Amino acid sequence: MALIVFVTALKKEAHFLAELLLKERLCACVNVVEGITSYYWWDNRINKDKEALLIIKTTPGNYKRLEKAIKRNHSYEVPEIVAIKTDCINGDYLKWLRKETGYG
Repeated sequence: MALIVFVTALKKEAHFLAELLLKERLCACVNVVEGITSYYWWDNRINKDKEALLIIKTTPGNYKRLEKAIKRNHSYEVPEIVAIKTDCINGDYLKWLRKETGYG
């Protein structure tokens, strides 16, 4: 099994987080999708921000460390960190993912 983790951040911060998480071997791959607009409730009002979306591929064994690294380095008071378990995954891709994150 693998996890797909979604995190939103400001553009410059998203690229910083992607490189940090990879250097620490907390994930095997990060896609940074730029140009998204997020609408959300904060401080009793609707907010709108230009952000980037990180799509992070990791293993369940790395999740807690990955979450701590994001919280420690993210500028938001409450960063979005949402993980989804994979039901189906290419076996070769999973083998690569585990190897790159130390769970091979």
